[in-house]
Amino acid sequence: MVKTYSKNANRNMRRPVVKEEVVRFMREHQAQNTGFLKKLEDFAQSENIPIIPPETSAYFRLLMQVLQPKKILEIGTAIGFSALLMAENAPSAGITTIDRNPEMIALAKDNFANYDSRRQIRLIEGEASDILAELDETYDFVFMDSAKSKYIVFLPAVLEHLAVGGLVVLDDVFQGGDVTKPIEDIHRSQRAIYRGLQKLFDATLTNPDLTASLLPIGDGLLMIRKNTKEARLPD
Repeated sequence: MVKTYSKNANRNMRRPVVKEEVVRFMREHQAQNTGFLKKLEDFAQSENIPIIPPETSAYFRLLMQVLQPKKILEIGTAIGFSALLMAENAPSAGITTIDRNPEMIALAKDNFANYDSRRQIRLIEGEASDILAELDETYDFVFMDSAKSKYIVFLPAVLEHLAVGGLVVLDDVFQGGDVTKPIEDIHRSQRAIYRGLQKLFDATLTNPDLTASLLPIGDGLLMIRKNTKEARLPD
């Protein structure tokens, strides 16, 4: 039994932000995960481990096949599902994924050993802020699926490591729709997430150095393209 994610974990990211019947249609009519990816998907659901939902998986399959990135950075490995999904659909990519949770790291290592057939994935253990400061590579695709309040903290360093024209995708940015509410209506335990996401939107959505778009897939994706070498967030 996986102990990391309790039944009292943040439920917002499990609340899709479009009509229930539309979500059901997307989940039932798009191509399904098969093989080991289906096995990992079922395991995550049974153990209450948050991974990208089926509609986001379908979108990532398309995104990887179209972009065919060569170097991918992921912040937030969990059990390794999304890294393996990206590896399957971008077979020439080298993927670096970062996580600090010992229980997730152990599960991810087993999954990579069993299913990363081309040995595309490198797992780095530790705090993302520390690791980002030490990385010396440039990436053309970054996926962030970690602590939502830390997105705005990690993003400046991520942009430094992102190639011009590269893409950053940040998951679960709508928090079940709570980001649209006044902070007084947000449970106190969730306000740090709310504030962090509002700062993220303020820093990116109209930033002239970036092209940003919000997508209502799953619990919301924020997609950011780096337009200039000097791209930065406002102070």
